[in-house]
Amino acid sequence: MKLMPPLRRVLAPLIALPMLLAGCISNPIVTERIDPVAVNQASHEIPGSEILDLWIQIFDPGTLPEKEGEARGLSMDIRNAEARFMPIHLGKTIERSGYWGAVRVVPQGTEGAEVLVTGKILLSDAEQIELHIEASDARGENWFKRDYAHHVDSKDYAHTVRGSEDAFQPLYNKIANDLIAARAELQVKDIQRIREIAELRFAADMAPLAFGDHLLRDPDGKYHVRRLPAADDPMLKRIRAIRDRDYLLIDTLNGHFDQFYRDTWTPYTDWRETRAAEAADLREVEETALNRKILGALAVVGGIALMASTRNSDSVGTQSAKAIAGQMAVLGGAYAVKTGFDKDEQTEIHKAALEELGESFSQEAKPLVVEVDGETHRLTGSAESQYAQWRQLLKKIYATETGFPSRGD
Repeated sequence: MKLMPPLRRVLAPLIALPMLLAGCISNPIVTERIDPVAVNQASHEIPGSEILDLWIQIFDPGTLPEKEGEARGLSMDIRNAEARFMPIHLGKTIERSGYWGAVRVVPQGTEGAEVLVTGKILLSDAEQIELHIEASDARGENWFKRDYAHHVDSKDYAHTVRGSEDAFQPLYNKIANDLIAARAELQVKDIQRIREIAELRFAADMAPLAFGDHLLRDPDGKYHVRRLPAADDPMLKRIRAIRDRDYLLIDTLNGHFDQFYRDTWTPYTDWRETRAAEAADLREVEETALNRKILGALAVVGGIALMASTRNSDSVGTQSAKAIAGQMAVLGGAYAVKTGFDKDEQTEIHKAALEELGESFSQEAKPLVVEVDGETHRLTGSAESQYAQWRQLLKKIYATETGFPSRGD
């Protein structure tokens, strides 16, 4: 059948419609699953001289996906909460291995860590998590920089155990084991040097006039010891006393983080389970809607073509039958397209349900009240702000006790 030019102009956009609609469906799951693996356990107690403390910074929350379909039901409130929840859970996973000393979650910008783990959330939508993780030690030596990704479905959330087994536990276990493997490459002398440099970096941050020249930082960002203070150096003793106070504040912050973690576990797990189920439903609805639109559009095309072909029929009866069939195909196809778009309204209902869950999911840092030398101080704002205020307070304490300014300027 050869179509007349006017008819081709009518049918062209209808023929193209299925191809245009095919681009409207949400992206499928693309993240691979990590094989289940247990956290490696230390076979014996590690000597005190070989223990390293490990700190995990609050994660960078990253940004939400730019595509509306991928960001459906997500919010920065949730991301900011995840930026706390994830490092806390990672810390608890690492702690169970028995390979480390104190495992702490710290605000960004914290100075004095022996081993520091930082992370950025690249993707987190309840079905998939992708993290960029970096680990380094006080010397400035990078242990690794890696991306970790894992995906689950809503059924995986039935196997979670409050405070220990997350739906994404294989991802956390793999990070913990990679840290253990990196630590295994260190010799005892390396561990001792890391501990020395960590102390000197803290000292230089607190008292740059007294300790700023003890370390050299090369162009590659590596730290080298120029000289070590005497073991009985009175200024070093003061620094160590201040460092113990710093640990106490960090432990206090970790107490608040742990409370946040406990309070968050159930609503966060429920939100993710619901969101994963809703997202799967959305994909199914979109697929059904897409199929209806495509089939409907093709029926319209076929109906119009059938009606056009009646003009070349010899039999009046045949012309009439074809015309009726063509009209029915057009009407049926149009209805299928309409019901396909009606299905889109269901996706909006799911989206609204997800966003309602997301908007209620937010956590602010609680004010901290600390007592130093009989004086009470109130630390407010975010965890980073609270810790920055605390550091300034410690520097004032050092200046008061020694009579020297804490900063070189």
